[in-house]
Amino acid sequence: MKKKILLVLSIAFIAVLSCDNQDDGEYADYLVARPLVIKKSEFTTIDITAPQPINESGKIYTYQDYIFINDKYLGVHVIDNSNPLQPRKIAFIKIPGNVDISVKEDFLYADSLMDLVVLDISDINNVSQVHRLENVLYNNIFWPFEADIIENEEIDYETEILIGWETTTERRLIEEVEQLGNGWGIALDDFALAEASDAGGTGEGGSLARFKIVEDYLYAVDSHNINIFDISDLDDPQDLEDVYAGFDIETIFNRGNHLFLGSMRGMYIYDISSPATPTFVSEFEHGTACDPVVVDGDYAYVTLRGGNGCGALESGLFIVDISNIESPELTIEYPMDEPYGLGIKDEKLFVCDGNSGLKVYDKTDVMELEQLNHFEDIVTFDVIPLESHLIMVGDGVLYQYEYLDDGIKLMSQIGLN
Repeated sequence: MKKKILLVLSIAFIAVLSCDNQDDGEYADYLVARPLVIKKSEFTTIDITAPQPINESGKIYTYQDYIFINDKYLGVHVIDNSNPLQPRKIAFIKIPGNVDISVKEDFLYADSLMDLVVLDISDINNVSQVHRLENVLYNNIFWPFEADIIENEEIDYETEILIGWETTTERRLIEEVEQLGNGWGIALDDFALAEASDAGGTGEGGSLARFKIVEDYLYAVDSHNINIFDISDLDDPQDLEDVYAGFDIETIFNRGNHLFLGSMRGMYIYDISSPATPTFVSEFEHGTACDPVVVDGDYAYVTLRGGNGCGALESGLFIVDISNIESPELTIEYPMDEPYGLGIKDEKLFVCDGNSGLKVYDKTDVMELEQLNHFEDIVTFDVIPLESHLIMVGDGVLYQYEYLDDGIKLMSQIGLN
């Protein structure tokens, strides 16, 4: 059965903002999303290939001398970072439908749509799948709300699987787009949409991660639940009972016996003293927005990104007092442009502010953050503050920075395309 999907959102408003004098206002730039589709017969095939250009930079993860960069819905790029001054792309691990990974003692855990896949990476040149738990995760393909136009020429749902979306910015004739979408309206085949929706130690991930390993347990959050896996037997994880955690969960962070979940509605805190059964402690609510969270000392640092499908109109950095873990309270808010990931190393706070670049602050006094650096003219997504240096991924570029007493300095960068 083949269906066609076409969705046009917020056309009139975006067209007014995007048109220029060179084409007399007849054209505008639109973010167009198209489905990524594979044959069902290829879905369970995990393969390692030579390095290839990245399609869309996703989340970042480090383990030993390697950096893993997710290529959204396609798999993971592997970079040898034994010399941070000269990182080398060495391989691509094809994992259909992948968004998140986590590693412990040479076993890599990855989502593949609703399956949990376990890979042996002890020999990075000969990665092998050792286990697959089917239908244990919530489908991680989210409708691309940030897109202005969503197109799908044809998908045969009897033989094909939707594994994600690819987005590009395209210049379109405004009149034609408005006709397709009837202005602010929607032309959408509901049945097709429903079909598509069904379709040595540990490493360290960034603030946007949904996977987190804590000792013998892997916690994987979906939009509503904490999925819990006992990984005491590393190559044979056991799927335990999920814990309902709320709505629109997006990220997970661990400190001690607590999990901090970032959601579109707020921050949820769970106690994992009994690791197989996380229990709710408290929550901090804010206006609807996309929000990762990191924690240091008595404070949680939360970025809220508005002006998109997350709901909020404004963006900012929230600093929340968690000295009383059962009653978190907002301490102060700082305006941002379009923040994504963030990280902390000692008294330095790093904020990836999207198209506004990387911002570095001294957080000694949270009431008066002091900006140490602002790396402009780069697109930023997420950071991992390692003990030795900072790693950041942007729009198809991996950056590494040296820590200085009064800021940071670029060490190296490598294009991923």
